[in-house]
Amino acid sequence: MEYQSLLFAQENGIVTLTINREKALNALNKYVFADLRTFFSEDYKKVDGLRGVIITGAGEKAFAAGADIKEFASLDKEKASALSRNGHEVFFLIERFHVPVIAAVNGFALGGGCELTMACHMRIAGAKARFGQPEVNLGIIPGYGGTQRLVDLIGKGKALELLLTADMIKADEAYRLGLANHVVEQGQEVAKAKEILEKIATKAPIAIAKTIECVNAHFDKIVDGYEYEINAFGETADTEDFKEGAAAFVEKRAADFKGK
Repeated sequence: MEYQSLLFAQENGIVTLTINREKALNALNKYVFADLRTFFSEDYKKVDGLRGVIITGAGEKAFAAGADIKEFASLDKEKASALSRNGHEVFFLIERFHVPVIAAVNGFALGGGCELTMACHMRIAGAKARFGQPEVNLGIIPGYGGTQRLVDLIGKGKALELLLTADMIKADEAYRLGLANHVVEQGQEVAKAKEILEKIATKAPIAIAKTIECVNAHFDKIVDGYEYEINAFGETADTEDFKEGAAAFVEKRAADFKGK
C-alpha cells in the first residue's frame, strides 16, 4: 500500500506506519490525517491476519512535533472547528480499532503528535522522547482530543498543569505519570512495541477486540461500561475461541485460536 505521507510495512501480521515528513519533524498535516483515515477505515482490510499496528515517526528527532502550523494561517472559527472535527474522527478510528495500536515515540511528541500518541492504546517512549501540549503558546487549545485524553491518562490536576503551562516532559516523567507504558533505549521503541504485540497475538482475537471495546466504554459518558462488559462477556463465551481456550487450559497445552 502506498500513501502520500506514511511509510507502510508489515511483518507477521504486525503493520508499522511511519509518518514520513522528517524535514518537517513529522508535523501532522492534511495528508497525514487523510492517510491515517484511509488505513484505519479501509486499507487494514487488505492485511491478512492483522494482529497489531505500530505508529512511529521517520528519523531520530520526532514522532510528530505538532500540527503543521502553515495550515493554520487562514483558519477562522468555522474552518478551525472543521479541522478539529476531522482530527477527532481520525483519532477515534485509532482509539476504537479492533486490534492493539501502539505509538513508538522516538522523539518529540508535541501538540497534535502528543494527541496522536494518546489515541493509541499504548505508548512506548524512547529515552529521548518528549511529550507536551504547547498550544496555549499560540493562543489556541488542543483540538484533537488532548484536553480529554490527557485527563483520562494522568488525572485532572497534572493534566491541567501541563495544558496551561505548555511544559514539555521527558520520557521518564511521562512513564511516572502513566502517559508512557515503557521507556526503552533510543532506537528500541519499535522493537519493544513488536514484542508486546507478538505476545498479544498469541491470545484470542475476538477477546482482544472486545476488551478494547469495554475499556473504551469506560470513558464513554453515554455508555454503561459495566453493562457493556456483561454483554461482551456473553458474546466471547459464545465463540469457538473460548471453547478452545478452556479445553487447552484443562489439557495443559497452548491454545490454537482461530478468531471465531
